[in-house]
Order: sequence, then C-alpha cells, then structure tokens
Amino acid sequence: MNITPSKLNSYIIFELPSAYLCGVRTRYIDAEKCVVTVKHRWINQNPFKSMFWAVQGMAAEFSTGALMMMKVQATGKKISMLVTANSATYTKKARGKITFTCNDGPLVDELLKKAIQSGEGETLTMQSVGVDEAGDVVSTFNFEWSVKLKS
Repeated sequence: MNITPSKLNSYIIFELPSAYLCGVRTRYIDAEKCVVTVKHRWINQNPFKSMFWAVQGMAAEFSTGALMMMKVQATGKKISMLVTANSATYTKKARGKITFTCNDGPLVDELLKKAIQSGEGETLTMQSVGVDEAGDVVSTFNFEWSVKLKS
C-alpha cells in the first residue's frame, strides 16, 4: 500500500478516533518529512482558551509515527515499532491552525538499516515542531521510537 495523506486520514478515523474528532489531519508525507495539522476548536481546548497539550501531542506524535510507518512498510520486513519516551516544550499558546512537521526521514532510514542488520532493538528520537499561522513555534515534541525486527 502506498501511504498518502488521504490513506493516513482514513487510518486516523478507524484506528485513532479521538485524534480524528479533535481535528488531527495529515497534510503531506514524503521520504523526508511528514506534516500534520490540527485547528484549535472548542472540542480540543483547555480552560485557558488554547489547544490542550494532549491534542498537540497527538498531532506531533502522528507526524513522527506516520513517517516511521511509511519507512517500515518500505523495508518489506516485519518490524515492530513503539514509542518508549517523549518530552515536550511549550513556548506559546496554541491558537488557530497549528502545523506539526517532522523532518527525520533520513534518520529513520539509518535506524531501520541498523535494526535489520543487527537484528537487535534500536531507538531513535524524532522531533516534531508545531508552528502557528503566524510562523511562531508553539511547541516542540521529541518522541523516542524503538524498532525491532520481528522473528
């Protein structure tokens, strides 16, 4: 299956319904990066009238996870993937449309090559940066992904 934004958005509907209801949508994906957006709305806001941190986290994680899924699929191997750690920094209230971008495609290629060659579990910390419509960074997320070749 060729992974496209529309296929990923269908995946979100059925596999991650809370993310779909909150407005998480994939806008772009290629070998280098994945772009996911989410718009501040009543359903995903906190008491301070900005986007709830967990909604930002869903969008940020999906930008890293979709890129990882695409790369794992391209190997043709059975590889398990799991988030083993995460951290985030919030620098501005998230209002309006927030765009999360992960540019770690080449790092994922190296990780998967190493995991396939070694047969051992390997980890990679991937970053997704959330930017508002004015171009200001509102949050930065780091997700540690663990991958391992299934036997």
